[in-house]
Amino acid sequence: MDWRQYIHGDPNILQGKAVVKGTRLSVAFILQLLASGWSVEQILENYPTLTPEALRAVFAFASQAVTRNSQRSTIK
Repeated sequence: MDWRQYIHGDPNILQGKAVVKGTRLSVAFILQLLASGWSVEQILENYPTLTPEALRAVFAFASQAVTRNSQRSTIK
């Protein structure tokens, strides 16, 4: 999936953090919801501006970021 269709950073929105286009929902915030135990269904229900496709883009963006980061460092 090409996450660029759904995720972007704008210095005027949340200090340039990666957000879902058309929202003020940051990738980090959505991932924190998941880490806190929210289900995909709960997220989509509580944030109706977020589409299933945009949520998949969040996962794709996070996966790419983790992959890039792991190439630079190792977990100790």
